[in-house]
Amino acid sequence: MIWLFLIVGAYLLGSIPFGVVIAKTRGVDIRECGSGNIGATNVGRVLGKRLGLLCFVLDLGKGAAPVLVAGSWYGILDEWATEIPARTSWLWLAVGVAPLVGHMASVFLRFRGGKGVATAFGALLAMWPTLGIPAVIAFAAWLLVVGISRIVSLASMMAAVTVPIATILLLLTAPVPESVAATEMAARMAPPIIVSIAIASLVLWRHRANLRRLLSGDEPRVGQ
Repeated sequence: MIWLFLIVGAYLLGSIPFGVVIAKTRGVDIRECGSGNIGATNVGRVLGKRLGLLCFVLDLGKGAAPVLVAGSWYGILDEWATEIPARTSWLWLAVGVAPLVGHMASVFLRFRGGKGVATAFGALLAMWPTLGIPAVIAFAAWLLVVGISRIVSLASMMAAVTVPIATILLLLTAPVPESVAATEMAARMAPPIIVSIAIASLVLWRHRANLRRLLSGDEPRVGQ
């Protein structure tokens, strides 16, 4: 029941559309401006960098907070997935995915929402080190691609793809308790790999319109 409460609470927290709320304080419906997205990039483009940064921090926080609460409650913070029983890992990951689903399909926006990059980043970062380290690597990739291309959507998609690749590579070098059998170890490694692939797929799917604009050469660049 505690896990269920945490998952539902994480979804509701993730459903809070901070971009919409911030824009409304300025008398703007962010869904009708710029790209129409409720995330930090569009908020920053329409209302300025400071409010865009505020939106990013809040969206990141609503992804990280439930994961940190659940991890602290069950005493699994700072542990590798190889050190956590598979069932516990699946449930903890469900808490991490819930705010992302909430952001993408908000109960407060008739099950519509944003693309979830900042929220996913927050949730992954909080699952240190198994998914937190890949999140940092993905952020570095994001900065690199933005610096080269000045296209935020392209950087976000590249970062999303980076997460499962980095997760798999890191798990191959993660500590393995001597008392854990090979079959159990495989079961423990599966949840973060599967979930990281699922999150990357969700983010890519939410960027399908951006991908079409990229292919046609119409995707806006930073500063345009």
